[in-house]
Amino acid sequence: MLTQDYYSRSPENIVVRLARNGDRRAFSELVSRRQAWIRNLMRRSCGDMTLADDLSQQVFLQAWNALPQLHDPGRFGPWLKRLAVNTWLQHRRRRDPVREASELRDDTTASDDPARIAMDLDTALATLEPDPRLCVVLAYHEGMTHDEIAALTEIPVGTVKSHIRRGTLRLREQLAAYAGKLDGEQDT
Repeated sequence: MLTQDYYSRSPENIVVRLARNGDRRAFSELVSRRQAWIRNLMRRSCGDMTLADDLSQQVFLQAWNALPQLHDPGRFGPWLKRLAVNTWLQHRRRRDPVREASELRDDTTASDDPARIAMDLDTALATLEPDPRLCVVLAYHEGMTHDEIAALTEIPVGTVKSHIRRGTLRLREQLAAYAGKLDGEQDT
């Protein structure tokens, strides 16, 4: 019988092979190793901690069910990222009254007036529309190329580039006021 210490010290591809064969403790180790990364990706994609937790659980449930189809254990990370992005995109496609209500929000709220509040990156990201936010997160947080993002999200490359450019400009505008406050600017 393998001990938990064995799993935590083993290379990921070995743990993936064990989990792929139905070893629940091996899969638990994979969740422990990758949970923070997936939760952070989901949180930055959706801007909602509770939803990010729910979507992360869905990703790992799907991973457990689909793991036997993963032929190359060394590709676990990219495979899991694809599951996470697909889970987010599927959620976006479903009718979600909470999301729809937030999309109807007044665009003159405090979150769009960076001089009125101290804004961190996550708050700024949450002001972007979902597709541009996802493209920005995948480009800067995950280090993916435009072509990789287009292939993963099924958004045309030109649109990915536009989303990243416009999203980055909007983030810079919002965070510039925040940076000014950090440099000692006072409200008048």
